Amino acid sequence: MTAIRNLFRLLLVFWAGSLWSLGAWVAPTLFHAQSDRHLAGVLTGRLFAIETYVGVGVGVLALLLPGRKRFVWGYLAVALLAINNWALRPAMVAAHARGEAVGLTFGAWHGASAALYALACLALALLIWNEDFR
Repeated sequence: MTAIRNLFRLLLVFWAGSLWSLGAWVAPTLFHAQSDRHLAGVLTGRLFAIETYVGVGVGVLALLLPGRKRFVWGYLAVALLAINNWALRPAMVAAHARGEAVGLTFGAWHGASAALYALACLALALLIWNEDFR
């Protein structure tokens, strides 16, 4: 069981690192390097969606392991990413196409989405910070 737990920890750190690097470097680099902002947005949106699925996978694995109650910050991160991907993202797409959705502009939806993503990153940081790796 120790090997499985250690593999899970490694997966958790890989997930956290990919989540942080996507928000901090990959997405900004795509918008800087790609002159077609629409294409950069589509690519970035797809990468954020992939992160959501990876997070759901990690969350499901956490449910199967002993000590699953210590993964509360991870579950919060998964929930925030899921809300972001399956609730806010469609509203952002609609607002981008029509100028607004549910009374909010694309910029407002994008800001809310960025805040949820940042909170998910913070939740993972707290999870890793509080983890006892002895």
